[in-house]
Amino acid sequence: MKKAETKIGRLGIGFAAICLLGAAALSAGAAPDIPHGFDWDGEKIFNRYNETPLSAMTGNDGTRNLNSFYGLRQYPGSPPRIPHAIPPAFADEPYNCISCHGRGGYVAELQAYAPVTPHPENEACFQCHVPRRAEELFVETDWQSINPPALGRSQLGGSPPTIPHPLQLREDCIACHAGPAAVAEIRVEHASRGNCRQCHVPLIVTEPVKEFAR
Repeated sequence: MKKAETKIGRLGIGFAAICLLGAAALSAGAAPDIPHGFDWDGEKIFNRYNETPLSAMTGNDGTRNLNSFYGLRQYPGSPPRIPHAIPPAFADEPYNCISCHGRGGYVAELQAYAPVTPHPENEACFQCHVPRRAEELFVETDWQSINPPALGRSQLGGSPPTIPHPLQLREDCIACHAGPAAVAEIRVEHASRGNCRQCHVPLIVTEPVKEFAR
């Protein structure tokens, strides 16, 4: 009896070991070179959609456009400056910014919707975003910005346009491209599809685009 039980036990252990080795092999073979957190944490898009109320996913107040969007930035891709007064309590606790910019919403004092940040996990907001302290430059400069990326670039007519900017800190597409505070020219009507990068892929253009020979 003991020999039979021992044999059954060994068979069970062997079967479990084979299952574990098979699972490891399948896992390694399915994604051999893809690191953890690939695609700039694309899971954020799904989480954002689930956490955002329907009222914040639809409609557009029409107050933000590309001119005002780039007007808050030193150059395309730089962190925008803070365009409003900062409550004194926020100076010591900058993460309070997330109370408005975490999920968006209408701010009666400013008569506008708060833009949603695509990176709410970065709570040290003042590390990158600062208010304007003066209207005039304190020193002369010959600074010239670069042209913003062109919109609507597609490889074929009617195909989904490419993403004209890097994804770092901007991997949460829905935060900027949907909702009342979205920039009018880049607002989408199909945010509920969830996986934006299933159709849209980054295409970073650093040189002037030459016309294709016809």
